[in-house]
Parts: sequence; structure tokens; C-alpha cells
Amino acid sequence: MTIPARLKDDLPFLTSLRRDLHAHPELGFEEERTAGIVARLLEEADITVHRGLAGTGVVGTLTVGNGTRRIGLRADMDALAMPEMAERAYKSTVPGKMHACGHDGHTATLLGAARYLAATRGFSGTVHFIFQPAEEGRGGAKRMVEEGLFKLFPCDAVYGLHNMPGLWVDEIAVVEGPQLASSDSWRITFRGIGTHGAKPHLGRDPITAAATFLSSLQTIVGRVVDPLQPAVVSACFLQAGDPKALNVIPDIVEIGGTARAYSPDVRDQLESEIGRLASGTAAMYGISADYRFERRIPPVVNDGDATSRALAAAGTVFGGKVRTSFPPSTAGDDFAFFAQNAPGCYVWLGNGPAVDGALHHNTAYDFNDEALGYGAAYWVALVERELKREA
Repeated sequence: MTIPARLKDDLPFLTSLRRDLHAHPELGFEEERTAGIVARLLEEADITVHRGLAGTGVVGTLTVGNGTRRIGLRADMDALAMPEMAERAYKSTVPGKMHACGHDGHTATLLGAARYLAATRGFSGTVHFIFQPAEEGRGGAKRMVEEGLFKLFPCDAVYGLHNMPGLWVDEIAVVEGPQLASSDSWRITFRGIGTHGAKPHLGRDPITAAATFLSSLQTIVGRVVDPLQPAVVSACFLQAGDPKALNVIPDIVEIGGTARAYSPDVRDQLESEIGRLASGTAAMYGISADYRFERRIPPVVNDGDATSRALAAAGTVFGGKVRTSFPPSTAGDDFAFFAQNAPGCYVWLGNGPAVDGALHHNTAYDFNDEALGYGAAYWVALVERELKREA
């Protein structure tokens, strides 16, 4: 495995930085401290800094030589609204907030690459270091795009990286095609006629209707969507009645959940079929249904040319440990909005064994510091190959 000596020398600093970020987590659009650290370190490396996109976003730009190609490298900065339960020296100091997905590591990794590239300047062209706020479901990437990211910082290609428990730290997965599913939300309100629980015939019971709907929901994936097309529909929220009034049939039942797909056609199908099932169930029970489907994040689909470039760079760092076959995830990532504006490739960096709480969004999760050097070396190799300096 190849990690440049200068980058190896920077690893103690990057490890300390990563742990400091871990101890001070900030939620989406609240990353003031994190963004300040990022901007300061970029400026100290003589990288041009732009702040303010999506509020707390930071973009560092480094141009070397006369190369005309421009690429973007993205790291997310936000934490999650959940407690950290594991005891460690750099445990979260903010109650109810923690870096449970490794964005502290992503930030430190890209900063390490930026510091190295600014010092060595072994390329010709322009690289934009994109530090994105609010990846965890709050729409940071979409907002950065809407506020002019690609107009201010045009990119011929854009690249993302995410740690993956279950891959060793000296492994990386680079795969063409779908990597992450679309992530959409749906809500249904069944409206009946509330009545005494002992006299259900005098009202219209929305709870029974909701039960029928929920028991039928999985038939969409099992019997409507093509079985060769991956899809997920899950109900994750249910609210009805009052636990202090167990003899009252309520007027309404509220249900909400998520829908995931890899293709636009299946995404459309899930939206229409959830609504069809809700309206059909309501009609069967003589009640009404309000339905709302919110398209949040498109699927992440790796472009063929960008993937081949990422694969070549990964090979120089990871050698035979590059995986070119790796299953896509049904999780979502709003990197998808970046990849809609430039050819994109999103890779999986090993985070070590997925044991002892080392799972994304687990209260004991921690980014593996041993992955910092490999991740930063991948970014460096990608820039130096993509923006190759003429001899």
C-alpha cells in the first residue's frame, strides 16, 4: 500500500484533528466550529477559501499550472442527533449529538489531502475541496447546488468518499453504477369518524383501516415492483388515539415512512403505488386518506468514465485490495445532487470490522483513525492522476 511519506508525517496531526471534531459534533447547518477549523487550515495552506454556501459550507480552491481540467472532492461535516454511549477519551462533549457516521473522519481525510497537495503541487489544473454541511437528511448538498456551487466552482467531475465498516482499512470499493438508493419520505393520514370503543358501528374506524394498509404495504415490493429491481418501502411512524383513553376510537391515524429505489422508474412506481394502496384502503372502509410523497434524495449512480478514473487512482494506493464488486446500499446520500451536475464517482473506504458497535448510526460507532492515511492518499492519487502535470 502506498501512502506518501509527507502524508504519513501528517497523520498524528490529522488523528488529533479528527478526534477533536469527534468531541465537538455539530448538526446540519450548525457546523460553525467545524467550518471555522476547515477554513483556517485551508487558508494556512494557501488555498483560496469561499464560505457561506448553504450557510456553513466551505469550498477551498487550489489551482496549479495551466491545466484546464477542474474536479471537485467532497467531504461531509455534520453529526447526528443521538447520544454517544461508548466511553473514549474524545467522547462527544455535546449531549444528544455524536459523529456516528464518520463525517469527522471524512473531513480530516480531505483536509489531509488538501494540505499535502498545496505543499507538493504535483498536478496541473484546479481542484475544489468541497466541505458540505447537513448531509444527514437536511439537504445540504441540494442547497449548495441551488446557491450556485457549480456556477461558482465548475467541475468536469466530482468525487465522494464514505467509510464502510466491514471493509478492512487497506481496502476500497470502486464500482460503476448504483451505489446508494433514492431516499424519499411518505405520509398518510386516514380520516374516519371517532366514536365510543364499545360502539364501533356508529363511527368509521381509521385504526382498522391503518392495520389493513400496513399489512398490505409490503405487497408493493413483493407483488407490484419487478422482483429484479431492488426497492424498499418501510413504515416508520404510527400515531393514533390516546393511551389514557382506551375506550375511544380516534378520528385520525397518521402513518409515515421511507421509500428507496435505484432507478427513476421504480421510484415513480413506489410513489404511485403507496398512494393507490392508501386510497383503496380508505375506500374499502368508507373513510378518507390524505397522502403526501416527498422526494428527498435521488439515487447515487457512479458514472462510467469517472469510475474508471477513480479506479486507476485507487489502484496506485491500494494495489490488489481494490474491490470492483461490492453491493450497493439502500441508505441514501445527497452527494447525488452533486453527481447530477457533473459526472460523479462515490467510493467506499474501509473502516475495519463491523463489530463492537462499529456500524453507522450506532451509539458506539467511531471512525477508524487507521483509515485516515489511506483515504487521504486516495484523494491525492486521484488529483495527481486526473490533473496530471505535463513532463
